[in-house]
Amino acid sequence: MNITLIGLGYMGLPMAAILARAGHKVHGVDINPAVVARVNKGECPFAEPGMSELVAEAHASGNLHADTAPVPADIFLLSLPTPVDHTTHEADMSYVEAGAAAIAPVLKEGDLVILESTSPLGGTEVNVKAVVEKTRPELADKIDYVFCPERAIPGDTLREMVENDRLVGGLSERATERGLELYKTFCKGELIPCTAGEAEMVKLVENASRDAQLAFCNELHMVCDKLGLDFWRVVKFANHHPRVNIFTPNAAGVGGHCIAVDPWFIVHSAPEIAKQMRATREVNDSKPLWVAGKVREAVRRMGKDKVTVACLGLAYKPDVDDLRDSPGAVVIDELANDSNLELLVVEPNIDSWRRPLTPLGEAIARADVVVCLTAHKPFRALTSRELQGKQLVDACGVWRHLDGVTNVI
Repeated sequence: MNITLIGLGYMGLPMAAILARAGHKVHGVDINPAVVARVNKGECPFAEPGMSELVAEAHASGNLHADTAPVPADIFLLSLPTPVDHTTHEADMSYVEAGAAAIAPVLKEGDLVILESTSPLGGTEVNVKAVVEKTRPELADKIDYVFCPERAIPGDTLREMVENDRLVGGLSERATERGLELYKTFCKGELIPCTAGEAEMVKLVENASRDAQLAFCNELHMVCDKLGLDFWRVVKFANHHPRVNIFTPNAAGVGGHCIAVDPWFIVHSAPEIAKQMRATREVNDSKPLWVAGKVREAVRRMGKDKVTVACLGLAYKPDVDDLRDSPGAVVIDELANDSNLELLVVEPNIDSWRRPLTPLGEAIARADVVVCLTAHKPFRALTSRELQGKQLVDACGVWRHLDGVTNVI
């Protein structure tokens, strides 16, 4: 099949490469010329296990090409950001609408358009179909539309895209059947036919459910600290119950492109009812500020006019380079308001950020206070000798096993 795929980001490019490996001719589109150039050299512009090899393979096969503009195809797939406005809690669908508007001029009768971007209820019809038909009214009811949300996580994207079950929800039965035909060419998981509305809601519900589990963990962490109890031991003992499985944090809060965003889409659609989901989001959004408060406690213990703080981790989860809705960045921005602090930011998975980055060894050597904001492997490998004499704020529990160190959290 000839496929034009809009958006070569953390989810779009893996999908493009997987489709190319399955034998489809894929024309990838991105507005960033640097991304296009990297893909056309057979390179992956971000860190993800297996992606460098797969993009190189897809490019060498001749099945994957990238450009900044869409071309005619049989299938159009939109994989674009849907961030949330953290003031209004509304979904920003402008990227999806721009993608729909971009493909409209090259669409023809009988084409299939698939939206994979996580969207509010009605997004497939309102933000894709309606946008296309506004530009091309003659194509009304002559294009098939499907919502098929990605179910994959950075760090394990390639395996999950192929092996996880997928919802295929069309705006019509014919659209659903056509979507199933495409995903059958590479998916090993179960393909579940449904309506577009069901698929849109299920994707949001999955992430809202995870958000609630994380909120319980984060709230319990803060409660145990206030009561003088060891949170990690409390969770360990509670999880001995056969029907209890409490999470423990691996970052300073909840971030990323899904869990920190999608529940707000439900809350915004039914604010008078979705009270628990709102409270869940508020708990998780408060966790980085609480971590910053624990850093300030450690700073006060130093009794110095100027304190150097090594902030370890910007990515929203361990061992990836994804900084979207980073809780670590929230902690650092909060601490940046304190004039008595020198902040050293460490993130081994990226080359640059809006603040200077410091190598891990240098940061540890210079720091009075060391705070773990993301449980990256290099941070988990630090020894008690390297951390000796430092005030530690261990938001991720990575140094609890070390002897001779004082953990603030």
